[in-house]
Amino acid sequence: MTSKTSTTTGGSSLFDHLLELRSRFLSMVLSILLIFISLAYFAQDIYQYLAQPLMSVMPEGSNMIATDVASPFFAPFKLTLVVSIFLAMPYILYQVWSFIAPGLYKNEKRLVAPLLFGSSFLFYGGIAFAYFVVFPLAFAFFSSVAPEGVVIATDISSYLDFVLKLFFAFGAAFEIPIAIILMCWTGFTTPAKLREKRPYVVVGVFVIGMLLTPPDIISQTLLAIPMWLLFEAGVILASFYSRSDDEKEEEEQIDNG
Repeated sequence: MTSKTSTTTGGSSLFDHLLELRSRFLSMVLSILLIFISLAYFAQDIYQYLAQPLMSVMPEGSNMIATDVASPFFAPFKLTLVVSIFLAMPYILYQVWSFIAPGLYKNEKRLVAPLLFGSSFLFYGGIAFAYFVVFPLAFAFFSSVAPEGVVIATDISSYLDFVLKLFFAFGAAFEIPIAIILMCWTGFTTPAKLREKRPYVVVGVFVIGMLLTPPDIISQTLLAIPMWLLFEAGVILASFYSRSDDEKEEEEQIDNG
């Protein structure tokens, strides 16, 4: 990676940076692998915990089923691998930060460091919101509207794909404040312009909620409303992260000199 303060002087060639990148990438993969090995023994318990929001609202005597021969084995381990990636995310972000930090301006370091680790906190918050708020409401609704005579017996692989889709949708949606801060910092837009577009944003978040979630009004609404609130929070925070003219002038002087 090329530093803004110096290109290749003092040292580092492109090959050196590629070696460092490979080393950090392998370190990330190793961290995920170590967590996965530690959790593999509890794969069945982890899946049971994930299935609890659905099992708690299923009619008495109903159970989840496996329509594929290998799904009772692979579904829990697939979930465990995803959990391992989630748990390793702070370390992964630390490795990313360590790699890009030498090429950043001083004021950019003050911005990027909290954003990198704040993004992981928001992503975890989105997952927690989906599990503790959205799942109980959505699954209770699905169970209550089942036609008479229909036995609820959800396939474990289908359920896993469904909840992982919601996890990623809510985790990504909760990154809105980070995206807004970055857009305002780079000069792509300003908090004032974003406030002017508030009516379009409200409509947009409901459209995005419809596209990112399964076709039910509950999960769509429960995604759209937090996205709107996070947009408002992002606009407020972005007003504190606008670059001053002195900082822009300092960066220009460094680039030119």
